[in-house]
Amino acid sequence: MNKNKKFVITINRELGSGGRTIGRKLAEKLGVTFYDKAVIQGLMEKYHLTVDEIERLKAQDKPSWWSELQERCKSLLSSDHQEKPSTSAMFETERQILESLAHEESCVVAGRSGFLIFREWKNSVHVFIQASTGYRIERLMKKHGMNFTAALDTIDEVDEGREAYLKKYSDKSRYDTRNYDIVVSMDRLTEDDAVKIITTYINSVMDLS
Repeated sequence: MNKNKKFVITINRELGSGGRTIGRKLAEKLGVTFYDKAVIQGLMEKYHLTVDEIERLKAQDKPSWWSELQERCKSLLSSDHQEKPSTSAMFETERQILESLAHEESCVVAGRSGFLIFREWKNSVHVFIQASTGYRIERLMKKHGMNFTAALDTIDEVDEGREAYLKKYSDKSRYDTRNYDIVVSMDRLTEDDAVKIITTYINSVMDLS
């Protein structure tokens, strides 16, 4: 990986592992923009973006449009967007948005399809954040005020949904470690520890590119 050129770091994570927060902190550490599914869906809803609309805008050859979009995107990071069922059209639109943004600037992308979208990008690093079921339950109970049963049911439902989502668009499993450059288990780590491990890895492979 070459940090002097545009790069993409993808963060795939298990619910309750702290992966989204790690992705955000990693982006801050590297001084790049952080994108996750909520942000991308917020863009799609706010600007009524579809694949056809993106292609039309690209055809106008106005690079400033993406710069403006990136600035507006940052304001959505704190917004609360409920996750909606994905369709093939939504997946393709997400892919188009992320690829267009990544062509413009280095970024950290958190989401179940990140490593899939950017698997062919040479200047990229793919990370998987995982944790034991007990760790994840405790985190959900503390963060969302759930009881044990509700937290476990939520984890099972989300795990199944994310795996099914990936299977819909590929023959890969999100649990196959061959999809990633580095896997981080959170049970004995803080979020800052994880960021340090990932940045150390990135620095170690920079000169190998």
